[in-house]
Amino acid sequence: MFLVLRAKRIFMVLCLTILTIGGIIITCNRTLVPVFAPDATGQAHYYIIDAGHGGEDGGAVSGDGIAESDLNLSIAVKTEKLLSFLGKNTAMTRSDGNAVYTDGAATLREKKRSDLENRVSMVNEYTHATLISIHQNSLLPSVPAVHGAQVFYNAVEGAQVLAEQTQQQLNQSINLENEKAAKEIDSSIYLMQHVNCPAILIECGFLSNAAETQLLQDVHYQTKLAAVIVSGILQTTNGASS
Repeated sequence: MFLVLRAKRIFMVLCLTILTIGGIIITCNRTLVPVFAPDATGQAHYYIIDAGHGGEDGGAVSGDGIAESDLNLSIAVKTEKLLSFLGKNTAMTRSDGNAVYTDGAATLREKKRSDLENRVSMVNEYTHATLISIHQNSLLPSVPAVHGAQVFYNAVEGAQVLAEQTQQQLNQSINLENEKAAKEIDSSIYLMQHVNCPAILIECGFLSNAAETQLLQDVHYQTKLAAVIVSGILQTTNGASS
């Protein structure tokens, strides 16, 4: 019980830290909108958190057998909780270890296709939304020295600014002396190319790097990642609407 309470206190402190840092940055940059500014259209804005892969599709796997899908879910849940705590409307494409394919999909290929189509449908149900998709990277053949978090964005207006701001926060807090640049997503990534809203995909680290794989399994590091991601999202004009 003590450990649970202590973890909750740490989580709340991180949330309050985000509020403080976000407020300072927004005050210093007059081109940004206050974090809790209302949507000009009067319609609710939703942050949709996507934990990549799931079910039989584990995604990338580290050398010691750690599946990407479980890490994605853990970081995604923490990201959703932080945004919700800060008063934002949120939704998740999956909230457990299962994929979201339709009954009748038999082969792994059919299940993966159905899963992606269902995620796109979920996201596109929201008129005003931002998609944040959580993933892990890996290099094959392995290049153990490569590490760090990188953000990719789709072609919808607002996504690039959102990605660049989030990448800046990751570079300052996670990628120390290992800065990366936000990039437009490859056209082969089905989910990112078929949603109607601004979308970013965050590769939180490399499972081909043993040291980073260890970090990614640490609950405190996952919380830090979630906090940095949320901080970046809430500093953009697109991400500021409630």
